[in-house]
Amino acid sequence: MDFELAEEHRMLKDLVQKFVRDELMPLEAAVMASEAEGRGLTIGAAEHARLDARAHELGLFGLDAPEDVGGSDLPMLAMVGVEEEMGRCMTPYTLPPDSPNLRMLMATVNDRQRDAYLAPYVAGKISSAIGISEPGAGSDPAGMTTYAVRDGDDWVINGRKIWITRAAESDFTILMAVTDKVKGARGGMSAFLVDRDTPGFNILRRIPMLGGQYSYEIALEDCRVEGWKLLGQEGSGFAPMQVRLGTRRIQMAAWSVGMAQRALDMVIEYAPQRKTFGLPLSERQAIQFWVAEAATKIHAARLMTYDCAWKQDNGRDVRSEISMIKWFATEMAYETVDRAMQAFGAMGMTKELPLQLMQAKLRTMRIYDGPTEVHKWVVARNLLGTRR
Repeated sequence: MDFELAEEHRMLKDLVQKFVRDELMPLEAAVMASEAEGRGLTIGAAEHARLDARAHELGLFGLDAPEDVGGSDLPMLAMVGVEEEMGRCMTPYTLPPDSPNLRMLMATVNDRQRDAYLAPYVAGKISSAIGISEPGAGSDPAGMTTYAVRDGDDWVINGRKIWITRAAESDFTILMAVTDKVKGARGGMSAFLVDRDTPGFNILRRIPMLGGQYSYEIALEDCRVEGWKLLGQEGSGFAPMQVRLGTRRIQMAAWSVGMAQRALDMVIEYAPQRKTFGLPLSERQAIQFWVAEAATKIHAARLMTYDCAWKQDNGRDVRSEISMIKWFATEMAYETVDRAMQAFGAMGMTKELPLQLMQAKLRTMRIYDGPTEVHKWVVARNLLGTRR
């Protein structure tokens, strides 16, 4: 059993680490100021374009995309190292294209969709969002009520979606809808490619979230989608959606490890400098125990995440492992960041340190893509044999 990344994957991780250090970290202070002033967590279009150009120059586009559309076809194991490094910085930037939607497209596109959507997506020419959640449906796909019906060669979609990141900015949304109300999530759910300017695709509101983030609620009102934009087979949208969700959950675990490691590094640097009642914090047992516990839990979460990614790359069933790392890593990182804020005292409560943005991001991540309680339930019912 080898616990080291292959040399080429380690070199990639080092390259991303340098990209984060040299390109993203210098922007973080301005990002924090923007969020503190109520302007959201943003870097602006010009800066985003500059980062895209630099990432493309370094060969960081399409890392896990297929080679036939310009990608590097890297395994999930390599991507865990990439995402851990990206998670360390609060500058809001994603290496194009975003892996979860990419992998869902990879699993489903036909030749026409490959040319029209996948290839330009990998090239960073278009961006995407995904519409799954609905008001009142929560984490239960069986509660989905948005439906699509055939009308000639087209599909007409009606319903509501909520908590969609980048819905107003993305060029297209992968939209989940019921196409057979009797079968529902068990063979009656389909995915569609819906362009932003499609009539009937209506942005209802932008929803302010924690940490200067935003999501959107949309309404589909007789939204007519051309027949060739059905993604995959009719009624077979649930499995590709799970591919997408699983990818995001592994990604979130890696981000959590990155954030927790940075918070721990901040405490390790700060504790010897800060004195209380005549002694540095580094000599206080409470701080020592926090450091030891954080280092141990980060190590465990990192190994769990690499293990899950390796198993997925080797075709294993990782549904339980994905749920394990999603809840364990996000909860671990939230605790680690919270204790770092405690160690920094009043300074930890300010918006001059990145800790508050980490905490806000992690707080949302404990809900997004399945809350902690649902993932514990998934693990337990798999072990106990109570899955219906």
